[in-house]
Amino acid sequence: MNASAIRITEVGPRDGLQNEAAAISVDDKVAFINLLSASGVAEVEASSFVSGKWVPQLGDAEEVFQRIDRSSGVVFSALVPNEKGLERALSLGHKRPDKIAVFTAASETFSRKNTNASIGETLQRFKPVIAQCKAEALPIRAYVSCVVACPYDGPIDPARVRDVIARLLDLGIDVTRDDIDLGETIGVAVPTDIERLYDAIGDVLPPQRSTLHLHDTRGTALACAYRAIQLGVASFDASCAGLGGCPYAPGAAGNLATEDLVYLCEQMGTTTGVKLDALFNAGRHVSRLLGRTLPGRVFCADGG
Repeated sequence: MNASAIRITEVGPRDGLQNEAAAISVDDKVAFINLLSASGVAEVEASSFVSGKWVPQLGDAEEVFQRIDRSSGVVFSALVPNEKGLERALSLGHKRPDKIAVFTAASETFSRKNTNASIGETLQRFKPVIAQCKAEALPIRAYVSCVVACPYDGPIDPARVRDVIARLLDLGIDVTRDDIDLGETIGVAVPTDIERLYDAIGDVLPPQRSTLHLHDTRGTALACAYRAIQLGVASFDASCAGLGGCPYAPGAAGNLATEDLVYLCEQMGTTTGVKLDALFNAGRHVSRLLGRTLPGRVFCADGG
């Protein structure tokens, strides 16, 4: 069942940069995204069409999408919180995102902290967004945060994750063309948590149809990714040099570092299509922008 090839979505420009307090220019964001797309990742989540009032770092999404180089074969996606965000994304015409991401959670408290809405209310918000994306032939990525634990509610019963996934499928998410992205938001999981999660949801979402989004707060993300690959998971989110965090998950460190995941896969014969040297160029660029060393282990050892 071990996945022989994996697909990587690079989330550094959105999930990575959203937590940075210092403003980063459009020029620098565009350069970062272009370097990432040149590395061979399958997808780059480039920004979010969220209100600049709530996430100031991403208030320039329109300009970023207008200016990035559209590398052949790379999907450029964006997060939208609601219909208004989708309207902004679609207004870009041929410069619009290739995929639209929406987000809910398996924790009621986290959902209210993150979206000011219950899980049920977030799903209701999705309905018109999903319908419009279907009409526009745009694939959808549906994030489910806190699939293992919540910073407010503690451990999450995998049955609750299964329930949210089933409701997403009822709304029209089609896992043959859309993504359901399972977010281990606070970085507490160990491999046995990943086993329990997929055991609980397998009848509604097989491992090979899911995307796994891991955070590395306690240094266990790569071990969890390895177990997930053994279970058949073939799609992962990762962030260049381990950039990131979550503004609504206090203490959560960065995402699983893309370089760490690529190195692991290369060494055990699992194909990624990603060139580490090109990825290091992107990591050096963003490290200079932020004026600090980033935590990715392979980046620090070989690329930083």
